[in-house]
Amino acid sequence: MNEAKTLAIRGNLVDIINRRTFGAEISIQNGRIKKIIPTGQDEASYLLPGFIDAHVHIESSMVTPAAFIHAAVRHGSIGAVADPHEIANVMGSEGVEYMLDNAKGIPFYTWLGVPSCVPATTMETSGAIIDADETARLLEREDLHFLAEMMNYPGVLNSDPEVMRKIESAKQADKPIDGHYPLATGSNLKAYIEAGISTDHETISLEKGREKCQLGMHVLIREGSAAKNFDALHPLLKEYPEQIMFCTDDAHPSFLNQGHINRTVKKSLDLGYDRYDVLRAASYNPAMHYKIPIGFLREGDSADFIQVNNLKDLTIQATYIQGTRVYDGEKCTFPLQKPIHRNNFHTKPITLEKLAVKAKGKQMRVIVCEDRELITKEELHPVHTFDGFVESDTERDILKLVILNRYQTAPPTIAFIKGTGLKLGAIAQSISHDSHNIIAIGVTDFELMQAINAVIKAKGGIAVSCMDEVTLLPLPIAGLMNDESLEETSRRYEEIEEKIKRLKTPMDSLQMTLSFMGLLVIPSLKLSNNGLFNSETFQFTSLFV
Repeated sequence: MNEAKTLAIRGNLVDIINRRTFGAEISIQNGRIKKIIPTGQDEASYLLPGFIDAHVHIESSMVTPAAFIHAAVRHGSIGAVADPHEIANVMGSEGVEYMLDNAKGIPFYTWLGVPSCVPATTMETSGAIIDADETARLLEREDLHFLAEMMNYPGVLNSDPEVMRKIESAKQADKPIDGHYPLATGSNLKAYIEAGISTDHETISLEKGREKCQLGMHVLIREGSAAKNFDALHPLLKEYPEQIMFCTDDAHPSFLNQGHINRTVKKSLDLGYDRYDVLRAASYNPAMHYKIPIGFLREGDSADFIQVNNLKDLTIQATYIQGTRVYDGEKCTFPLQKPIHRNNFHTKPITLEKLAVKAKGKQMRVIVCEDRELITKEELHPVHTFDGFVESDTERDILKLVILNRYQTAPPTIAFIKGTGLKLGAIAQSISHDSHNIIAIGVTDFELMQAINAVIKAKGGIAVSCMDEVTLLPLPIAGLMNDESLEETSRRYEEIEEKIKRLKTPMDSLQMTLSFMGLLVIPSLKLSNNGLFNSETFQFTSLFV
């Protein structure tokens, strides 16, 4: 029998285990590193461990796992710790299966977890339920590797039986439990960690990051599309290097088209942080925590690494996974197949009458949002009426906000929002964390109706309506993902963003901000398909005061 072909690659090998860099030639055979021979000279490129996104919702890229991988390898990523929470809230376990099947056979460490909060709360209508029994069954599988972010922190702190059964199932399966507790501190944080939760990607201040690290938690520095916390948290790289990982959480199409974890690696190196600490945060730390069997450029390891021009520019010249070159410096080397469509979308078109809001008081509660922030505030404002009905008021920047149940035909819930600066038109989308009902904002009821009905007709998407013109990005897979490549989806997403800019909003991404206005587990005032909700008291509240 002939011996398998050996591939030889030269470069400055960055050994993050022994913290040394040296010129070397590595030989690869049968997907593993057979031999490392020092060359004794400075080489023209660098060989580094491939990057891992320690927490991401692939669905937020608006493409399938296969298309996500196709793009990520261009940026030096070889794996992603992925929570299929979004599609699970739409389709339940069937959605998790879809993500697994779509990524199957592709050389990439797609490390999927079991969503812990489906639905995220009982205060809204999602498309499915994954209860404690189903969670335990899923955690027994070898292709599902952790219990994903436990957003129901009140349930943890109050020892809710259903929540604690899910946590216990993860412990019995010896699988990590991810956290999500934005304002955690003091005794509540300690109790949350003692329940078995080992990570948090919602840290926004250095003080809270230090507190979590001191209690033994792993802090994920998030630098994504929706939230950017690197500038606040980067000192933790030096203070607690073994407990830090990098993640994007949400990487929208245009963001992922331009970069991935390599952005955070470059920013860290540019600030002068130790190269080994930085590269360990981008690879070794998540691999160890989540038991991902990737290689680290040692003899006998799986041949998982990237080749870059230097440690300043960090230009990706090649990406190797299990000995296969999946990116050659210009293009991804494996084909992208057209995906199968799966969905859960059953509501019928809406009429103008359903969008009317009868004034029932002289003041109303208004959601106050900020660009690219998940947290909102509550303010009281006088109502602006015409013929007894409350209308949007662009002069005071108070716009009508609508959520419509997409899983069955039901009346919409309506509130008002301040901070978007919208002057014209309307936007509707089937991306609304976490239940992914239709969410819309608009100046006139007619334009709201047009945008909402465009999304309903397409059974998912992002629609922009201005006068008689409607532009749509279809999302036919679970109302969350397009069936094209990341590059094509990014192009169409940028077209939608440009249409939104013409509505004269000053926001960097009103689409992104809008998608979080139904996220009830983030303070303070949000809207669900069942009504206006105070996330601090965890109770519904009235629109009118």
